Order: sequence, then C-alpha cells, then structure tokens
Amino acid sequence: MDKGYTRPTAKARALRNNATDAERILWCAISARKVSGVRFNRQVPIGPFICDFVARSLHLAIEVDGGQHNEDADANRTRYIEAQGFRVIRFWNNDVLSNVEGIIEEIERVIADMPSPDPSRKREGRD
Repeated sequence: MDKGYTRPTAKARALRNNATDAERILWCAISARKVSGVRFNRQVPIGPFICDFVARSLHLAIEVDGGQHNEDADANRTRYIEAQGFRVIRFWNNDVLSNVEGIIEEIERVIADMPSPDPSRKREGRD
C-alpha cells in the first residue's frame, strides 16, 4: 500500500541517537513504565511525522518543543496525528529542563483522564 511517503525509520533512529537535553531528561523520567505503568517509545513515526514519545496502548503522543518550532506547522502536525487517533500533548524544552516533576504530574493527569485502553487488545497480545 503506497502511503505517499517513506516510513522515516532511519531518521527516527538518528533522532533517538541525537536527543535534546530536554528529551533525554523526559525519557529518563518516563521510560521503563515509570509513569502510571505506561510504556512509552521514543521517536515514533506516525505517518510522515516523528513524535518524540508515544504510548501506543493509550494513543498518546508527547511532543517536546524548542524555539525552532513554528506554531502553524505544529498545529498542522497535531491535527494530522490526532486524525490518526492519537491525543497530542506538548511541552516546551525549558519547562522540561526546569520542572520535570511538574511535567510528569501533567502526563499522569492526562493519562488518568483518558479512557481505558480496549481490554481485547491485551488479550490478543497487542500492547
């Protein structure tokens, strides 16, 4: 099936290997199911975009934005990712760097407010 783009796995791998300080700090805080027992992955392709962190089981994408981000482009990106069934939450690099505990609390709040994942997916081994 031609999706009109090439899956950006090489770019995602490069981004994982060259994470920003904010991405590294947040990854240390959310990896290994440390937040609400949820598994996150780094630099996950969703369509033509690569999301910083994704909890596939919840369809939750987390973006960490620095000064290089463009509001219009980010809005289009968010609309596309949400159209794929994901909820997108965004944090600024400086907020992660200065208040990672507050960021984790916000992620936990968002997770708590989300509907429970479909239990049939877990029975089928798809998490």
